[in-house]
Amino acid sequence: MNLQLALGTTGLDTHESECNSDPGMDTQELYVTADLSHIQLTEKEISQLALQVDQMVAYFSKMSEFDVSGLEPTTHMQVSRSRVRADERRDISGADPDTLLEAAEELEDRFIVIPNVL
Repeated sequence: MNLQLALGTTGLDTHESECNSDPGMDTQELYVTADLSHIQLTEKEISQLALQVDQMVAYFSKMSEFDVSGLEPTTHMQVSRSRVRADERRDISGADPDTLLEAAEELEDRFIVIPNVL
């Protein structure tokens, strides 16, 4: 999503002169971050990114004006209940190990293979 579009809907003024009233984002930090991310940016892209970072900081500063001390933390505004199932113990004492292993998607020498998550 275009950052200017996103910030424009919040009522914040996204004009460069107002966002850059303070020194703003150090462009050297942006070059370092881009380098760490293996992204090559031109001078024009860096100055545009610096402006957008300044706009994000202005937006975050605006959000800090609201008192949220009485609000419960949420992961999403539309979640009415936890999507994670309750951790319940199941009795599998009578289950045959071979039957349990047959239910696995992939096996390697009687070990269940799981996808690499990192």
